[in-house]
Amino acid sequence: QVQLVESGGGLVQPGGSLRLSCAASGRTLSNYGMGWFRQAPGKQREFVATIAWNGYSIYYADFVKGRFTISRDRAKTTVYLQMNSLKPEDTAVYYCAANIVGAGTVVAGEYNYWGQGTQVTVSS
Repeated sequence: QVQLVESGGGLVQPGGSLRLSCAASGRTLSNYGMGWFRQAPGKQREFVATIAWNGYSIYYADFVKGRFTISRDRAKTTVYLQMNSLKPEDTAVYYCAANIVGAGTVVAGEYNYWGQGTQVTVSS
C-alpha cells in the first residue's frame, strides 16, 4: 500500500504561484508514474499533469500548458506541481496519484493510489 500525502495548497491571488508537493509515506516513488488531478466543486475530477517514472513522458492538460510544470526530484521521493499565473478557475482540490506500471498517463482509472488532496483557492 502506498500512502500519498499532498502539501502546498492554500489561498493565492490571481496571477500568483503555488508549488504543490506529493510524497509517499515511508517509501520512494522511483518506479511509479505520477499524476496530478483536480476537482472543483460540482465538477468531475479532471487530469492536470503526469510524469513517467523516468522523468520523461510528461503531459499536461491544455488549460495548464505554459503555466504549470510537473517534476520529480532526483531521489524520486517527491513529485511537484509548480503552478504559475493562477486563475480563479484553477480553484479546486488537487490530488496526486501513482500508478505501478510507471507510465505517464492521463487516465484516472490507470492510477492505483491517490492522496487525500490539497485545497487550492485562487481569489482576490
